Amino acid sequence: MPGIAPLTNGVIARIMAGEEVDKPVLQILGTKKITGGEMERLRLLVSDGKYLNSYAMLATQLNHLHGSGKISENTIIQVDKYITSVVNKTETGRRVLIILELTVLNPGGEVGRKIGDPVSYTEVDAKAAAAKSAVPSPVKPTKPEIKPVNNNNNNNALNQTINSGLTHPISSLSPYQNKWVIKARVTFKSPIRTWSNAKGEGKLFSMDLMDESGEIRATAFKEQCDKYFDMIEVDHVYLISKCQLKPANKQFTTLKNDYEMTFTSETAIQLCDDESDGIPQITYDLKPIAELANIEPKSVVDTIGVCKEIGELQIFTSRTTNKEYKKRDITLVDKSNASVQLTIWGDEAVNFDGYVQPIVLLKGARIAEFNGGKTLSMGQSSVMKINPDITEGHQLRGWFDNEGVKDEAVSISARGAGVAGGNFNTEWISFFEARQKNLGQGDRPDYFQCKAVVHVVKTQNAFYKACPQPECNKKVVDENNGHYRCERCNAVFPNFKYRLLLNMCIGDWTSNRWVTCFSDVAEQLLNRSPQEIGEALEHSATEAEEIFSSLHFSSHIFKLRTKVEVYGDMHRNKVTVQSVAPINYKEYNKYLINNLKTLTGIDKV
Repeated sequence: MPGIAPLTNGVIARIMAGEEVDKPVLQILGTKKITGGEMERLRLLVSDGKYLNSYAMLATQLNHLHGSGKISENTIIQVDKYITSVVNKTETGRRVLIILELTVLNPGGEVGRKIGDPVSYTEVDAKAAAAKSAVPSPVKPTKPEIKPVNNNNNNNALNQTINSGLTHPISSLSPYQNKWVIKARVTFKSPIRTWSNAKGEGKLFSMDLMDESGEIRATAFKEQCDKYFDMIEVDHVYLISKCQLKPANKQFTTLKNDYEMTFTSETAIQLCDDESDGIPQITYDLKPIAELANIEPKSVVDTIGVCKEIGELQIFTSRTTNKEYKKRDITLVDKSNASVQLTIWGDEAVNFDGYVQPIVLLKGARIAEFNGGKTLSMGQSSVMKINPDITEGHQLRGWFDNEGVKDEAVSISARGAGVAGGNFNTEWISFFEARQKNLGQGDRPDYFQCKAVVHVVKTQNAFYKACPQPECNKKVVDENNGHYRCERCNAVFPNFKYRLLLNMCIGDWTSNRWVTCFSDVAEQLLNRSPQEIGEALEHSATEAEEIFSSLHFSSHIFKLRTKVEVYGDMHRNKVTVQSVAPINYKEYNKYLINNLKTLTGIDKV
């Protein structure tokens, strides 16, 4: 049939015997969805014209090809990248082909039929075909040389497992199999965290693992936490075996895997630096610091900069938990002629040596906004590297040492940065114009600013009791016994912190809108701490009334976020105050004069 790509005849036997074949051509004869997880998995029936094989799977990142109909029945594909794995490592064990990358050569509708008369593939066929293969291909080593990390690692069990066959890809793991070994790179390691609840006390740390097939979160508790924390290093490759698999708790991880791993007393880990071929390196989507000013708060970003300034170590005790915290603020600059403030916590803050002006690489740093300025902080899954050995780091070092050290960078973190009478990079729109333009109706939120007056502030439900941990603002559950439970931290505390949640009606010269202010903005408007306001609302109605009435009829520059949200069957356009600033009348009048010039066409007023 003209135009139809020829299949690589008999190649399935060679692949399933462990050979590494370059870009074989196969035909897809059927697909079947595997249910039972959040992420859909697809099992394939593939043919090479001689053999059929139903032990084939499509990597989850290629699911969209099936959903769009590009790999329908009879489609001919070129397999650009694949891996194989033995599911059950016995004499009758089955090897699974996992397709990671492919190219569609002929759509199924164009082919319209099964090519050849293939028969079902078996292990016996594989051995016979491999022995008779006329075109030998180099066999990829499957028994990696292990470098022990710790003599107490249960290494014997790990070596026995590895010697019985190939390592498994992360994407093939499930709770229904227990004899597996993965070879994966550590992309993140959390600090040790402690907890205390009705069941007792403990500690844990977690790490994210990645291979070419996918990623997974692993957590070590108590004895395993002590055993493995110092051993595990970010960016190193390890062989890992005998962990417990369970459904992933999506509240604590954003990794694309239905499962997560928990270390047990039988878990075995060994360093595998000499066998890291095929394991992807950590990648970074680096954003220039100047661009961070335009990214939405609470977003997670990768960036790199030089530590130009370092603040003093701050040690303080939480009034609600009596727990001691340590933090340090540093200033990063880059070639975009902008600087940003980064807050680091705990041991990182204590040990950070910023006086040598090192290069700082951040992965997964969280953006915060206060009073118009943007800052960065390290979240639970953030990674910071000092003087990384990457091209961007070397280029930044050369720029800073030769010219950047003398430049005056524009701070995107300065309080009120760009908000003198309003941030003139944000569009000025009246409430009437916002309705006319249907702002907030699209897939993404819209932002605008206006000068408005506060009309009414609701005191009802103006606060909630939140988890006392510094990085957690989850509402706690009152257990009515003097203790408060945080479901996010899975811990019980004898206290809590107040978080503000104000609903206000504000108006400009065209209309008015109800808006929501979260804790930082509300604290700035009321000029009181959340603790003071919460205690007044609970215990002194008169004092609370005085605090809130002080806002009435006051004018401010509001930067607003608007987005339609669904509540049950109702659609409501929710408006949130992103930042608030006092009116700088000199600058605001310049803005009004420029508007008049534009409207009237007069060059001079």
